[in-house]
Amino acid sequence: MVTDALVAGSGRTLSRARAATLVSLTSGMAATLLLPAVGLTREPDAWRAVAGTVGLSAFALVLAVALYAAVTPAPPARLRRWLLAGYASVAVLSVPLVAPVAGAAWPTWAWLGATVVGGLPLLAPLRSVMPAALVTVAVSGAVAALTGMSVGRSVLLTGSVGVGIALVNGFQVWFWRLLVQAEQGRAAQARLVAAQERLRFAADVHDLLGHHLTVIALKSELAARLASDDPVRAGRAAGEAQRLAATALTELRRTVHGYRRIDLTEQLTAVAQVLRSSGVRCTVAPPDGELPPEVATQLAAVLREAGTNVLRHSRAGWCRIEFTQEEQVTRMIVTNDGVPDTAEPDRHSHGLRGLADRLAGAGGQVRTRCADGVFTVEATVPTVV
Repeated sequence: MVTDALVAGSGRTLSRARAATLVSLTSGMAATLLLPAVGLTREPDAWRAVAGTVGLSAFALVLAVALYAAVTPAPPARLRRWLLAGYASVAVLSVPLVAPVAGAAWPTWAWLGATVVGGLPLLAPLRSVMPAALVTVAVSGAVAALTGMSVGRSVLLTGSVGVGIALVNGFQVWFWRLLVQAEQGRAAQARLVAAQERLRFAADVHDLLGHHLTVIALKSELAARLASDDPVRAGRAAGEAQRLAATALTELRRTVHGYRRIDLTEQLTAVAQVLRSSGVRCTVAPPDGELPPEVATQLAAVLREAGTNVLRHSRAGWCRIEFTQEEQVTRMIVTNDGVPDTAEPDRHSHGLRGLADRLAGAGGQVRTRCADGVFTVEATVPTVV
């Protein structure tokens, strides 16, 4: 259904956004870790180099987990608390392990302090970055004083670079969470629409059957009471109950058939919206006039399947949906790009094959073709007068 296509399209968009955000965050933080790692190459003492490597590795490991958690749609609160505690612990542990590395030759811990400040938005709100930055800058100044580095240079480096990285990371995390909330809102809206439709159908069935079943119950009760005293009247009452039951069954079938009928206009709007929300440029050339109900239903089913195929089996940048009407035939053509050159039409037409069989029973047909990365679905249905 359209809701399924919407969920599929949304999931693919969210997955791509998550991968892009994770790559961007990881690249930035990995680059900042290279600068304190330079100090390891300038440390002549092997034991200090080993201690510094342990400190940097422990911090990098916790940072990697924090990066993954930051782009997880709904990380458990307990995991976030444990990560924040672990992040603080490895940051404190890095002072005795990393601070002595390279001595006055390279501001090793000043660079690491900037990384510590820059990674805070991954686990904590931006409002907590400034207090933590002040503490980290103070530690950087103290380390510089003990190792013979310039205190002013170390403080400026840790503060300015750290806050700059924190702002960039904070913006990316904020944008990612905003996208997650938007997708959750769209999913909730789809569920609400489905629930409202179920309630509408339930109300229709209740309105349809309520009166009939009440009368049937009364007629049956009357027939039961009259069965021994007045068999003729009892028979008439039973016959009326039977007639009402048959009428109710017929009307129920009509209601279900109407409920299951796919509206072409609604389907066309829904598919176009889903494709556009997934980043596909969709152009629509609708029918010139209103199509016969049976023709519209057949084409709407093909359109739904074709729209789903665009989302699931291609990386389409554009899609065109057009209708043409001839004297005896109505034709719908759905075309999209983004299909691999090695793809065969059959890979995209498993669902369409069933629709082709269905249309064949009504004298129509579904054809597919793939050429130069463009996939085309063409459905023709005889016009029913």
